[in-house]
Amino acid sequence: MLTLKVEKRDLKISPEKIRKEGNLPAIFYGKKEKSTPIFLKFLDFEKIFEEAGESTVVHLDGTGIDVDVLIHDVDSDPVTDKIRHVDFYAIEKGKKLEIAVPLEFIGIAPAVKDLGGVLVKVMHEVEIEALPKDLPRHLEVNISGLLNFESVVLAKDIKLPEGVTLKIKPEDVVASVYEPKEEVVEEVPVDLSAIEVEKKGKEAVEGEEGAEGAKVAEKADAGKKPEAGKKEEKKDKK
Repeated sequence: MLTLKVEKRDLKISPEKIRKEGNLPAIFYGKKEKSTPIFLKFLDFEKIFEEAGESTVVHLDGTGIDVDVLIHDVDSDPVTDKIRHVDFYAIEKGKKLEIAVPLEFIGIAPAVKDLGGVLVKVMHEVEIEALPKDLPRHLEVNISGLLNFESVVLAKDIKLPEGVTLKIKPEDVVASVYEPKEEVVEEVPVDLSAIEVEKKGKEAVEGEEGAEGAKVAEKADAGKKPEAGKKEEKKDKK
């Protein structure tokens, strides 16, 4: 069993000071255990947490403390994501526990590899019941049976260690494969008659503009002719 060395914590000492000294403020409690503030080495907990997760029994060992616990709640800084406080739940020896354990998907799904499907993990953890000594850190889900898009992995397909029972329905779907479908682009019919009408209208407008321009030019030329005549008259008089 994994063990953590802990010490009782004096509430007069601020959590900030405890953290500055490389320690981690914590507390443990249970049905038959009163809430007891403790502290432990930050690096020790980080190592154990990485190894045990939240579904492995850990033994707390310290001055006047001898209790088996589960890591119940881990509080992290929202900015740095560094762990700043831990809650341990004291378990009753010899009594079964109901707890959620994570699922680990193993194997290769032919429907994904050969048919281009997308694996859908319907569940990421499941509720189980077991004695503290039998609690697994995770359960493996073999997806190699997903042969086509109709295949599914059910809760009853999960291989359970001895002494462990599921607390969900056996027919609950744990994983499936999604068939990606190509998007159909609808072609918008082109109204050729409308284009022809628009074209004719444009030509008509351009024709009117051309005729109007010709009239303006004609008037301008007409205004210049009398002036030229007057100049010739003056030359004759000379």
